Amino acid sequence: MRWRGRRQSENVEDRRGQRAALPGMGGRGPSLLPLVMRLTRSRGGWVILVAGAAFLWLSGADLGSLLGLSTAPAPQQAQQGALRESAAEREQVAFISVVLADTEDTWGALFAAAGRRYAEPQLVLFRDATPSACGLGQSAMGPFYCPADRKVYLDLAFFDELAQRFGAPGDFAQAYVLAHEVGHHVQTLLGTSARNHAARERASPAEANRLSVRLELQADCYAGVWAHHAQRSRDILEAGDVDEALGAASAVGDDRLQHQAQGRVTPDSFTHGTSEQRVRWFRAGFEHGSLERCDTFSAARL
Repeated sequence: MRWRGRRQSENVEDRRGQRAALPGMGGRGPSLLPLVMRLTRSRGGWVILVAGAAFLWLSGADLGSLLGLSTAPAPQQAQQGALRESAAEREQVAFISVVLADTEDTWGALFAAAGRRYAEPQLVLFRDATPSACGLGQSAMGPFYCPADRKVYLDLAFFDELAQRFGAPGDFAQAYVLAHEVGHHVQTLLGTSARNHAARERASPAEANRLSVRLELQADCYAGVWAHHAQRSRDILEAGDVDEALGAASAVGDDRLQHQAQGRVTPDSFTHGTSEQRVRWFRAGFEHGSLERCDTFSAARL
């Protein structure tokens, strides 16, 4: 992909030097409220409570915080540490920032042509784990989009796994991954994600999975739409780039992942689509560049 010397997005939040707080801690120490409740029910408990409270008050402790009742704002969920990065990782950050900027240009123009304003998402870079409005994000989850805060979360280590474990190397394979997550952001802005979520809440588990597959395949198609317009407007593609994207789409198909993990395939548990489906829908978006061609919810054949 031709990316050097091009604009980098300003919508990148770098948390790679942060350590996420443990789940359930809320940024504070454990509450003493359960202990207090037990003491009030025990014989002699009030004497212990009064003596203990007097000691804590004289020592300047925050009783409200200890009881979990403090109204003071909780500290941030992550602590900042020193950021250590290799030259290769620094270049990877620059590359993914350029890809994000290119998605902003593409979707901004497409939304404007439809009389709408494109609200740009934010990309959060992290290592190992980080808090999000959708819960604790962890590297093991892979890249994900959180509609509650409209942010894409990415541990750059996933790209090494994509190349080595899944056999899908190349910079445009990485660009496809980010474009797919940005596709989920587009679905959020268009209201598709909310409608799909409501339908899944009413559906059986098997039907809910099928609705999830349609949502994911549409995001693949939207990634293709981005690549179509980015190539036509800015000539970003080099030889082999499309094959890299198709290779990545194939590598993360549900059937392939399930066969690798458990030696068998269970279609009713699919949530993202087969390798063939993911490749075909990315190709549909890339070849036509049209959102209308990405209507996976009305398609008779996925």
